[in-house]
Amino acid sequence: RVTLLELMMAKVSEKNPISSEEMNVLVKHADFVAGCFKEKCEAVLKLTSAADADDEEALVTIRLLDVLCEMTSNNGQLEHLQALPGLLETAIDTLRLTHLAGKQAVNVFTATHAMTEQEEISHPAVGFKSHLIRLIGNLCYKNKENQDKV
Repeated sequence: RVTLLELMMAKVSEKNPISSEEMNVLVKHADFVAGCFKEKCEAVLKLTSAADADDEEALVTIRLLDVLCEMTSNNGQLEHLQALPGLLETAIDTLRLTHLAGKQAVNVFTATHAMTEQEEISHPAVGFKSHLIRLIGNLCYKNKENQDKV
C-alpha cells in the first residue's frame, strides 16, 4: 500500500500538464485517499509508544497525508478536496490529538523530543504535524467557509 501511495505521489507531483481525463481519474483517487485518511488517521497515534514504531497502518496513514498534501497543492484537485465533507475537521482533530499526545509523554510528537540525529531522520512520523498544518492551510486557501471553520 505504501508503494502504491508513493507511485500516486509521484504522478500527482509531476509538473507535466495532464489531460482532463487524467484529472477526472485523479479526482476520483482524491476521494478515495481522503476517505481512507479519514478512516485511518488515528492509527498514527500508535506511534506514541516505541513498541509500535513500525506499525503498518500508521505508515500508510502518513503516506495518505503526504499524497493529500500534494493533491491540495494542485489547483485542479484543490477545490474538490476543499468541498469534501469532514476532511478539514479530521485534519484539525488529528492535529489536536497528536499535539495532546506529545504533551502527555515524551514521544515522536513531543516538540522537544530528544532523539538522536539518526533516529530523527529515519522516523516516518517526523514532520507529521507540519504536514497536517500544510493540509489544513491548503484546504483553507481562498476558501472563506473553511477559514471560518478553523
